[in-house]
This record gives sequence, C-alpha cells and structure tokens, in this order.
Amino acid sequence: MKTDNTAYRSTIRIVLAAAFLLLVPLLAMQLTDEVVWSLTDFATAGGLLVGTGLLYQLAARKAGNLAYRVAAGVALGAALFLVWANLAVGVIGSEDDPANWMYVGVLAVGAIGAMIARLRPQGMARALFATALAQALVAVIALSFRLGSPESGPLELLAGNGLFVALFVGSALLFRHAAREKAPAGAGLAG
Repeated sequence: MKTDNTAYRSTIRIVLAAAFLLLVPLLAMQLTDEVVWSLTDFATAGGLLVGTGLLYQLAARKAGNLAYRVAAGVALGAALFLVWANLAVGVIGSEDDPANWMYVGVLAVGAIGAMIARLRPQGMARALFATALAQALVAVIALSFRLGSPESGPLELLAGNGLFVALFVGSALLFRHAAREKAPAGAGLAG
C-alpha cells in the first residue's frame, strides 16, 4: 500500500510540474504576440512532459543506483528535447521538412533497445550507443543530400545533431557505469 501511495504522489507531482511549466508559454502569450500556442500545442506539450516524467518515474523506481537514475534522466531529457525541437522549429530545415521524420527512427532505436535490454544497465548502455549512432547517421544523411537547405546549414546540422549524439553517448556511459556498480538486493537490474 505504501508503494502505491508513493507512486500516486509522484504521479501527482509530475502532473503539477508539467502544468507549472505550461504556465510559462501561457504567460508569454499574455505579454507578447510572438508566442502563439493553440490548445493542441498545450495538449501536446503536456503529454510530452507528463509522459517523460512517468517514464522517468518508472526507470527511477527500478534503478539500483544514482548513475542509473542520472543516465535515464539524460536519455529521456534528450529524447524529449529532440521531439520538442522537431515539433517547434525542426532540426533539419523547418518543422515541416519531411527529413525530420528520420528522428522517429532514432527514437525507435532507443525504445526498442530499452525493451530488448529490459531496462538492465548494460543493455541500456548498448541501446544508447546505438541511439547515438542512429543520430549521427541522420546527420550524415542530411549533410550528404543537403537536406534542410537553406534553413539549416552544415554547421547548424553538425552542432544540433552533435549535441544529441553527445547526450546519448553520455547517457550510455552512465548506464555502463551503473552496470559496474553493485545494485542493491532485489533491484533486479544488475548486468
């Protein structure tokens, strides 16, 4: 019963934090005409924030150590930021550029890898290294075929994708470190 109550409270905190964050664009809309969000924008952002928070809650509850929790936070934060950036302005060209759909594949690599790893840290490290490789591959394809021109130049594509590659690699290294630490008894994530 205590575990259910703790999970319930954590979920309420996630929803309240998302609502608080959504007050920022709502307030900005009152102060300037440059911020224009529709009800769909608020619903999408709210869903992304709450969904990411719930996934982190799941990972943190299963985590055996701090390195694992930080790794999960970095991976989920990078994925959230990647989706958000694509919806808002696009990483390749504008948000309407179909080349941005390649990032769905990047996130699919991470999600499928996490499922195969069953959230175990060593497997998660492999999944995040594969995600970083998929992210780099998107950059190579975009640069090779000059996708996103003229909105996204080569330097912008390298910097934007390089940031996500670094975040995914950093998460992978943290998961690798978590795998080396001895997890507490009953954590079920060793190896």
